[in-house]
Amino acid sequence: MDHFQPWLVATLASAKTVAAIMRSRWGWPICETVHFLGLSMLIGAIGIFDLRLLGVARRIPIAALHRVIPWGISGYVINILSGSMFLMTEPEQYIYNPSFHFKILFMGLAGLNVLVFYSAVFRRVRTLGPGDDAPVAAKLIGGFSLFLWIGIIVFGRMLTFYRPFRCSGQPMVFPFYCLP
Repeated sequence: MDHFQPWLVATLASAKTVAAIMRSRWGWPICETVHFLGLSMLIGAIGIFDLRLLGVARRIPIAALHRVIPWGISGYVINILSGSMFLMTEPEQYIYNPSFHFKILFMGLAGLNVLVFYSAVFRRVRTLGPGDDAPVAAKLIGGFSLFLWIGIIVFGRMLTFYRPFRCSGQPMVFPFYCLP
């Protein structure tokens, strides 16, 4: 990690055009707004679907709620693009930040959770009608999904409040200390 992180920071910092756009007067605020809108689309769609799996709003067929998932996917793509712009503009703020590490970890786990859902459970769930209860496996996956996405939001917010200290002349090594 002590060689990878500085390399990644230097590589991301080489995106001069993105940094120039983001550092303009309205670049960062517009990107923050777009990121928030993408997050709203993502959590609105995925959250209501997960809540239905957990038994909320049982009168709505799962197939009907599944039609909003493309909105969630669109929000996710928007967030990946806008989040990448933040990362390329201030790489050291993110790469050395444990909040960012947890956010990425939770995003990876959320992706695995989606794979498990669609490969193991979705065939049984998609035909559930109004009033039908989802299987226990679907409920566990839905609950875990909500937990992960709430964690992603919390760690994303912590990024701005927790910033690793800078080392005076020495490279920083994960997570909080400087090389001698």
